[in-house]
Amino acid sequence: MLEVLFGSKNAERVLQFLLARNSAYAREIALFYDVSPSVIKKQLEKFETGSIIVGRDIGNIRIYELNQRNLFIKELTALLIKSRSTYEPEERARLVRKDRSRPRSKNKPLIQRRDNIQDIQK
Repeated sequence: MLEVLFGSKNAERVLQFLLARNSAYAREIALFYDVSPSVIKKQLEKFETGSIIVGRDIGNIRIYELNQRNLFIKELTALLIKSRSTYEPEERARLVRKDRSRPRSKNKPLIQRRDNIQDIQK
């Protein structure tokens, strides 16, 4: 929806992802949207140059997040949230769903929610 304003769909995707997940690296965003990492990196560099996002190096990975010191961050956030409301429900849910950032403990059983509900009902 905002691709006309930002110049490309990938620009909107980068900002939506950073808003939903708080921070990310280029490859993570590229894998999420199934696009080339170089395209995402180009958008990240453009936004970092414009002070819309900030990046920091952790080891050999550059982590990006929205620049909270930007004068227009509240307006940009409101615009992105309003734009997100036009997305299909599945796409919106996929975007805001938090994935595990670390693996489960060794030998910890995997209990699915559906199994928990059935066990409780018995």
